[in-house]
Amino acid sequence: MKIFPAIDIVGGKAVRLTQGDYNKMKVYRDSPAEVAEEFKQKGAECVHIVDLEGAKTGLTPNFEAIRDILSVGLFSEVGGGIRTFETVKKYLAAGASRVILGTAAISDPEFLKRCVGEYGEKIAVGADVKNGKIAVKGWLESSETGLLDFAENMQKIGVSTLICTDISRDGEMRGANLEMYKELTSRFKIGIVASGGVTGIDEIIKLKACGAEGAIIGKAYYEGLISLEDALSAAV
Repeated sequence: MKIFPAIDIVGGKAVRLTQGDYNKMKVYRDSPAEVAEEFKQKGAECVHIVDLEGAKTGLTPNFEAIRDILSVGLFSEVGGGIRTFETVKKYLAAGASRVILGTAAISDPEFLKRCVGEYGEKIAVGADVKNGKIAVKGWLESSETGLLDFAENMQKIGVSTLICTDISRDGEMRGANLEMYKELTSRFKIGIVASGGVTGIDEIIKLKACGAEGAIIGKAYYEGLISLEDALSAAV
């Protein structure tokens, strides 16, 4: 199982939110690229990057900071406001290993199909869950689409990776929604990456056991509750 330490970006800085609330933001580092270098030195091979401002606007205000992270050389997945084919190409050309479509996967299925047809496994989809429904536009709005229906549709389209976040757990450091991930991995062949609330090594072991493709760790790492080295060891 892959471990994806996370870098969320606002104003060119590495930050963390709580439950996706932009009013509950803490700045951890001024240089996101330095954080990525730190990950690499600790043995990480992957990084999860989100432009939080882009997630709200559909633009790429933190592109330069993200390009600096990509230059570190990790397997990098990038999300946050990727809603046009030009933006997909821009990030892949800059060195992203794969891009994450969120809002666009709900609002523009033909765009998603085009991206999957063109780039295959380089396209992942973010399933951000709020009260059982898929949230969009930086978690600010909820759609009417349920998680299981959404996952089934993504599998039919040919999406290879679903990055699933329980928003109620994100940044709360009270544990991942293991039952949700067990249900997803048992029902679907699509690769599932767990995100939101991953706090302890025991959760990583359980996520690996249930067949998750990967796990994203964020606030628990930044707050010193989980070491990246221990997380990487548990995922092997």
